Amino acid sequence: MRTIARPRPYQNYVYGYPHKTAYRPLADRPALDELWAGEPKDALSLYAHIPFCEYRCGFCNLFTRVGAPEDLTGRYLDALERQARAVRAALGPGPVRFAAAAFGGGTPTFLNAGELERLCDIAELRMGADLREIALSVETSPSTATADRLAVLAERGATRMSIGVQSFVDAEARAAVRPQRRAEVEAALERIRAVDIPILNIDLIYGIDGQTERSWLTSLDAALAWRPEELYLYPLYVRPLTGLGRTQPGSEADWDEQRLRLYAIGRDHLLDNGYEQTSMRMFRRVGAAASGPDDYACQTDGMIGLGCGARSYTAGLHYSFDYAVETREVRGIIDAYTETVDFTRAEVGRRMDEHEARRRHLLQSLLQARGMEIAEYHARFGGTPHEHFPAELAEFEELGWLATGTGPDLLRLSPEGLAYSDALGPRLFSPEVHAAMAAYEAK
Repeated sequence: MRTIARPRPYQNYVYGYPHKTAYRPLADRPALDELWAGEPKDALSLYAHIPFCEYRCGFCNLFTRVGAPEDLTGRYLDALERQARAVRAALGPGPVRFAAAAFGGGTPTFLNAGELERLCDIAELRMGADLREIALSVETSPSTATADRLAVLAERGATRMSIGVQSFVDAEARAAVRPQRRAEVEAALERIRAVDIPILNIDLIYGIDGQTERSWLTSLDAALAWRPEELYLYPLYVRPLTGLGRTQPGSEADWDEQRLRLYAIGRDHLLDNGYEQTSMRMFRRVGAAASGPDDYACQTDGMIGLGCGARSYTAGLHYSFDYAVETREVRGIIDAYTETVDFTRAEVGRRMDEHEARRRHLLQSLLQARGMEIAEYHARFGGTPHEHFPAELAEFEELGWLATGTGPDLLRLSPEGLAYSDALGPRLFSPEVHAAMAAYEAK
């Protein structure tokens, strides 16, 4: 009989570890060439962050601003190019290979077609990323997925286009403070399918105020009509300083129950319609073509982030620029970025020791539906997850979050464990990271 109280299922979406709210200004401002000296550079990931949107959704706490007056996008790309030159020099004269690339935000397709050409040039000519030979993912929105922008991205090698739809029901879009109409969404999807980009991903959100099981299935079926290669199902979170900035009507327990119920409906509907689950959020159509060669491993390989909202990873340090959500603070950080001349040092970040590296490896592996090979972990850290994290894994087992019958070589979540990923993930944060996140002052 279980003796551990079941936690709330929706605590923190873990998309990176340590969380950016655990970062702090680096007093020594280490030089990038020193940070990257000795780092493997044969399978890096390149991420370019474009912090502009045509509007801000009510649930959004991403680092972005609405609009870009005057020549701000041009000045931002100028700074991005200066940063790219500095970072590429810091990587040294030896061979550097990028295995994957992504343009995110914000909304990268807020840039016009000419600016997107320049962004691709920066990635290729300044960083050395061969965009036509690697997986390149780009985020877009219904109103910015225009034919000319999509044509540029398709010609420059984009293999995956991810569009944030969130809901095909107009009333739900309004409830999420997302000014769009279904007709606009369908037109954007038609334009994406008209260009030669092999992977279409559609993002949907469940837990919106007023959303029902029937309306959720309406959105799911509307998305399935486009036969997307990927679908992401996100639970709605209401965070400080966002447009919604409030809890859902009713008790938190009621909202948790609603989101769990809609998650299960969405999961089962996609599984019944030819999709396989790869994580709590991600579903991939069975038999869909791969987006291209991609041997980047998020647990071990380095990441180069360009732009003031991007993160970079080395073995010993995760670093970025300052982070904010509130409009005035975001604008100030973007303005400071565009005026920066010297990009040779890391400014904000968090040091990584082997203790934290173990947690990151376990967390990012375990949250994938395929699970983690014990031998791979042992080869890297000289022990097993059960030796390093006995209390956490014992709790997960007692809660029914670990799959049974997998044998001694594989650690994998059960279906219930996947459903509770947003409660399980934070349980693997170190006490130090928890303390830093708790002490962070949102701005």
